[in-house]
Amino acid sequence: MCQWFACNGKSWLNRRLARGRITIDAIFLFIVIATLASGVLSLFGAASLSLGLLSKLIDKMVSFSAGVLLGTALLHLLPESLESHVDAHVITRWLLGGLLGFFLLEKLALLRHSHHHEGDGHHHEHGHDAHEAGKGGWMILVGSAIHNFADGVVIAAAFLTDPRLGVAATVSITVHEVAHKLGDFMVLLNAGFKRRKALVLTLASSLTALLGGVLGYFMLDRLQSLIPYLLALAASSFIYIAVSDLMPQMQRRTSPRDALPQILLIGVGLALVVWLNGHDHDHDHGHGHDEGGSALAMSASVVKPSSE
Repeated sequence: MCQWFACNGKSWLNRRLARGRITIDAIFLFIVIATLASGVLSLFGAASLSLGLLSKLIDKMVSFSAGVLLGTALLHLLPESLESHVDAHVITRWLLGGLLGFFLLEKLALLRHSHHHEGDGHHHEHGHDAHEAGKGGWMILVGSAIHNFADGVVIAAAFLTDPRLGVAATVSITVHEVAHKLGDFMVLLNAGFKRRKALVLTLASSLTALLGGVLGYFMLDRLQSLIPYLLALAASSFIYIAVSDLMPQMQRRTSPRDALPQILLIGVGLALVVWLNGHDHDHDHGHGHDEGGSALAMSASVVKPSSE
């Protein structure tokens, strides 16, 4: 019995190290470049898509963002987490803990905001709504940072297994992250952030992928075991933002004319995530026989039985 990584990944790498064709420093450089490129390219794609017509439809895109966040959480992050070696009951407890944790953070922010304005005799509805939306913007950044960190560990694991698999994993994650970052970007704009600030903050949350990649290079065995829990926490943040922030905004629009576009845009967001997930799975299946399986599957399961 041995670790999947030790039995499969290191064998490929060690052969090339022995022949002098590749060095550990080169692998580290590949990981750094890949994690940076994944974050920057996906953000560039999301920002480009948000220009033009979409920039004039921020209110409408709240529904699209809700669909993307729910789809990412329930159709991508949670399934990946549940496919790991960790018991499903443990994962759902982490999901519940994350939801309650974000609720408590928001409650503390509300109490602080209420205390700060308790002497004000005037009620400013618009200011209050902006404050509520702003909190949602900051919380989405926290969830995205956790998610991106896990992606960085996945990329590191893939490159340490086989640089070719690392490239495939990086491309797959980058394509998938375009939809996710587009949803994040729209949430931040809806929360009242200026476009430049939204870009900078989204880029900052993307850089946690670099941190995950670097730490994954040096501490892969330890960090692999944390990925299922990190994915569950990230999923809890996306679910919380969609259900507690975005959907209540949609429900305030009671006109029948607003209902159909909202439903359609939620469906578009979900469909985009489903399509990207299907593309990822097809791509992973195609590489599974040649390179030992996908990087996501490898990172979700630290120890797999293998015959010596």
